[in-house]
Amino acid sequence: MSAREEILARVRKAVAGAGDVEIPRHYRADRQGGDLVELFAERVDDYRAIVHVVPAAEVPGKIDECLGERRMIVPDGFGREGGWHDVNTADGVVTNCAVAIAETGTIVLDHGPGQGTRAQTLVPDYHLCVVRADQIVPGVPEAVARLDPARPLTWISGPSATSDIELNRVEGVHGPRTLEVIIST
Repeated sequence: MSAREEILARVRKAVAGAGDVEIPRHYRADRQGGDLVELFAERVDDYRAIVHVVPAAEVPGKIDECLGERRMIVPDGFGREGGWHDVNTADGVVTNCAVAIAETGTIVLDHGPGQGTRAQTLVPDYHLCVVRADQIVPGVPEAVARLDPARPLTWISGPSATSDIELNRVEGVHGPRTLEVIIST
């Protein structure tokens, strides 16, 4: 018997016959009220992302304005043709998202249609993400409830950044150095 099996056997023996325990889940309460778009925009901005809040009809024009002459990866299912395909030479990627969290300013990709692969969203130095207002939820529990845990998830809270032991901030180490977000209302 391995050490793992021995430990698990002891735990099972210790809890044998014990009744079910109610686990409090008060943190799962839906938080309502307030403007989720405004809160999400504020929090994403706090992470040094560039944020645009535009009516849905103006999103295509804003995307064109943001992309300019960049060599962009446009994932299948994004709703646009063409695009660059080599992650190593692309200037950036444009994606949709699965859900966005107002409280934390986090964007979650599940790499479904229009969201690209992990490599496509982590290797280029620029990421433009389009978030619809109806994709913004108040908090993490509401986001997790909308996500499929079997899908690969990428949680993005601002441009990639890390700090060394002297707290010197370095951006772009683990992903795009620049995150630009268009919130479609």
